[in-house]
Amino acid sequence: MKKSMSILLTAALAASMTVCAAAPAMASEEGDTLNIYCWNEEFKSRITDHYPGYEEIDATTGKIGDVTVQWNITPNQDNAYQNNLDEALLNGAGVDLFLVEADYALKYVGTEFAMPVADLGITEDELANQYQYTKDIVTDADGNLKGVSWQGCPGVLIYNREAAKEVFGTDDYEAVQAKVADWDTFVATAAELKEAGYKVIASVNDSYRVYSDNVTTPWVVDGKINIDDNIVKWVEDSKALVDAGETETFELWSDDWNKGFYPDGKVFAYFGPAWLIDFCMAADTEGSIANAGGWGAVEGPQGFSWGGTWICGAAGTDNPTLVADIMRQMTTNPEVMKDIVVADNDFVNNKPVMEELAADESYGDAVLGGQNALAMFCAGAEKIDKSFISPYDQACTEEFQRAMKNYFDGNATYEEALDLFYKGVVEKHPELTY
Repeated sequence: MKKSMSILLTAALAASMTVCAAAPAMASEEGDTLNIYCWNEEFKSRITDHYPGYEEIDATTGKIGDVTVQWNITPNQDNAYQNNLDEALLNGAGVDLFLVEADYALKYVGTEFAMPVADLGITEDELANQYQYTKDIVTDADGNLKGVSWQGCPGVLIYNREAAKEVFGTDDYEAVQAKVADWDTFVATAAELKEAGYKVIASVNDSYRVYSDNVTTPWVVDGKINIDDNIVKWVEDSKALVDAGETETFELWSDDWNKGFYPDGKVFAYFGPAWLIDFCMAADTEGSIANAGGWGAVEGPQGFSWGGTWICGAAGTDNPTLVADIMRQMTTNPEVMKDIVVADNDFVNNKPVMEELAADESYGDAVLGGQNALAMFCAGAEKIDKSFISPYDQACTEEFQRAMKNYFDGNATYEEALDLFYKGVVEKHPELTY
């Protein structure tokens, strides 16, 4: 059985340390090519649109001054991005800057392949306006910050205004929030929505990250797989909703899941952050709820976050000055960050910028019918706690949802589904027990 790449990365450190240590933190002469590794076009579009002086050459190439920017973009599907990045890092393939997501950030942060941002000359004072949780996610066991993000990803409950009017008699934010104020109320409201022909959410997987972001223990404790009480509650609540015909078990991003973006899909709500609202709910498609400005936002049963992208400098980069400047411009420059919010409706990782826009009566999101939900997002971002993340989160999340679908669909008992989960995780991480 193969060892997990996180172990291979760690095991390779001894061999790579002499190479990494030999590379000066701030080389006097820097390289003529900046190699960036990422999984989609999002960061590239942010750089293209907002980084001062960036010149786009073609889909995978750009220029910053005399430096050629080479984009190495590999989709996440089937772990392809991580596999490609791992191979490049292990083989010393000239990675200068790479991106990570929260679910697997610690896999890289816990190694010397990711540079402490302090070694790039970036100080704590420069990062003072960033939300604390965005720093916690990319801080190693020794307290070294090894990445920065331009995003904050607090989540809200995104509700269908027309459905609210039909079922509750109003789409007023406070009235809707009262209907979803906690999980028991949420489940009761699901029955009310069912009577009117609506699913409360498109899939049990919509609510998973709300529960999982409010755990009080990590997925792995002393090498043993652990299931937190709030994850168990997700199973219990989800099973009740599925058995009552009040939601489904669709995979996120599937065609069946997407149907709720349209009136005929008869879905009351989705859970998500700002990026889901504006980039994933068919806002540009005529006939969609988003295109008509038909969604609204409330806090929902619990605060949570979903996603986010972190910029990491690769140890040994021959472009440390440029890497540092990209980090500064994209995550600490208030003008750049404000431009990202206004142009892209992204929630950025700068508290003063977000608080200013939250109080701006002229700002509103067309998808939300002109509602300015930024104050809600700001409040949520302050409450996010990532104390219990682990390097195993992605594997545990994927395998748990996959296994529990069998239980929700009636194809396995809960105990049988748990067995599938444990075996799936151990296959990916044979160092774990259960």
